[in-house]
Amino acid sequence: MANNRDLIQELTSEGYLKTPLIIKAFQVIDRKDFVPPELQVEAYVNTALAIGFGQTISQPLVVAFMLELLEPKPGEQILDVGSGSGWKAALLAYVISQDKNKNSGKVVSIERIMGLKEIAEKNIAKYNFIKKGIVKVILGDGAKPSLKFMPLEGYNKIIAGAAGEAIPGTWKKQLKIGGRIVAPVGHSIMMLDKIKQDEFKETCYEGFNFVPLISE
Repeated sequence: MANNRDLIQELTSEGYLKTPLIIKAFQVIDRKDFVPPELQVEAYVNTALAIGFGQTISQPLVVAFMLELLEPKPGEQILDVGSGSGWKAALLAYVISQDKNKNSGKVVSIERIMGLKEIAEKNIAKYNFIKKGIVKVILGDGAKPSLKFMPLEGYNKIIAGAAGEAIPGTWKKQLKIGGRIVAPVGHSIMMLDKIKQDEFKETCYEGFNFVPLISE
């Protein structure tokens, strides 16, 4: 039976995982802790898995690819749109909390389905990220995230796990200058770098499938 080491070896050898700190996050934050009990045997298979409510925990290679594009850094403030079962938020939390200056950063993870929000909080809490204030899971519309939780200067990074028809304008406004958005649009993954207040550099990576981003 495959284990977490096998999964990481597969993702590394195929070139999806490259950055030492992100690889370490995958080693520490075990995907099995974010998969429903009846699917535990498939936790380390490189495929998306159902987590209830018509949603999935993304394929590991897609999560690895998106995190490598996002380039999260210790101490950063990150908005995670679509908590799902909490795996992506927990991986991000590990990376941003590795700050020698103890400025641990924060992940604000937004989920529109109450049942999934509760599952994500329970799973993320296994690593003490909720208790330490490193992750805040909120219930809300991911396309229109509340300003209440946004850092004063905006988020360093924004990542999403569901595909919309375009990158929402609210995300662009809540991203600080010099920040980056990595999000699915249709069957592509878009990377947006904020150069100036209204100037963005866009890069597109095609050939992916995601659940749709639903705005209330």
